[in-house]
Amino acid sequence: MAVTEPAESVTAPFTAAIAEAEALVRSADFAETDAERAEGLDYLAGGISSILQVARAGEKTHPYFVTSTGPYSKMGLDNPDTLYYHATVVPEATYVVRGVRGTTADLAFQVIRGNYTADEVPGGETAFDDRVIPIADDGSFEITFGPERPGVPDGTHFVLGEGATMLSVREVYSDWAAEQKGSITIERVDTVGLPPAELSTDRIAKRYAVAAKMLTSRVNTWFNFPKWFYLGEPVNTFTAPRTTPGGLATQYSSVGHFDLPAGRSMVVTVPCSDAPYQGFQLGSMWYISLDYVNHQTSLNSAQAQVDPDGMIRMVIAANDPGIANWVETTGRRRGILQFRWQRTDAPITAEQGPTAVVVDDADVPSHLPYYRDNRIDAAGWAERIAVRQRAFARRMLG
Repeated sequence: MAVTEPAESVTAPFTAAIAEAEALVRSADFAETDAERAEGLDYLAGGISSILQVARAGEKTHPYFVTSTGPYSKMGLDNPDTLYYHATVVPEATYVVRGVRGTTADLAFQVIRGNYTADEVPGGETAFDDRVIPIADDGSFEITFGPERPGVPDGTHFVLGEGATMLSVREVYSDWAAEQKGSITIERVDTVGLPPAELSTDRIAKRYAVAAKMLTSRVNTWFNFPKWFYLGEPVNTFTAPRTTPGGLATQYSSVGHFDLPAGRSMVVTVPCSDAPYQGFQLGSMWYISLDYVNHQTSLNSAQAQVDPDGMIRMVIAANDPGIANWVETTGRRRGILQFRWQRTDAPITAEQGPTAVVVDDADVPSHLPYYRDNRIDAAGWAERIAVRQRAFARRMLG
């Protein structure tokens, strides 16, 4: 029997979406340098690869966890300390999630209802960390998600709810070199042991069409996100700590955006928190993390030098101030500022949040009361970067 070819290219919607997304990236008025424009095009390349993976993993009958975002497919101001996974779900089905808890600082789950769009952030009322689930002595756990199941013990079953589309999992490092990630799997109860339906050209065509919509939506959404939550704030300042919009139930954030002309630095002071996770990062105007593997563009409380008075003092600058807590702008004049506290038991107060002052590069030492203790030479700095590179390599392969 002859095979009927589709009337038009199956990939046409996706290639058209790529062209549309490229035009949007190229038109970004905040990309002032060739490096920033190149970053945008590389960001698009990561989005293309990620979207294709997500579209292929979007079959609802046989879900599995995929990497939502990461160092090579960044989006949504990805946290340098976090491994992100997600699986596609539907509210009427029941899913078993099994895993082994690693030694990372936090393991959190969130049910996403709806989708991120250029107009709104999806709901996520079901968000919790592993403290509420039973974990065996060997670190193993098993929980379920699905429709309501009255009488099930607390912490073992979670309702997906109307409009549920995704189960998101975040595993968060503090000490990159010492902590080990765990493992996690998902299966749909009514399809386990059964094969999925055979592929057809129509199904593949639908995947490409879905991927096309996802790509343009993704680029548009994250273009708007800084406008929603960052750029309306006064430049070179931080908001008071607050719960994260669309984020985790036990996470607080303090955010801002910077504009540091040549020769200017920002000195940031924040108390070292007793929260299990406290992290800071810079992001580009594409709303993605800067290169955090080969540059120190992020610091958490395990990595940062803490002064004798319990404060962490960081210097955000293009030029090396010669201190351990230099956070590199990697040549960018403008960008995003983000603090996160996770696994919190109580609200993070304004007094526990950061303060900032912008000074001339030459005046940085006078704003660091323990400047002599903060000093680091070129060899010491190279070793700090080597520690990041090696720990990250282990994280990706472990």
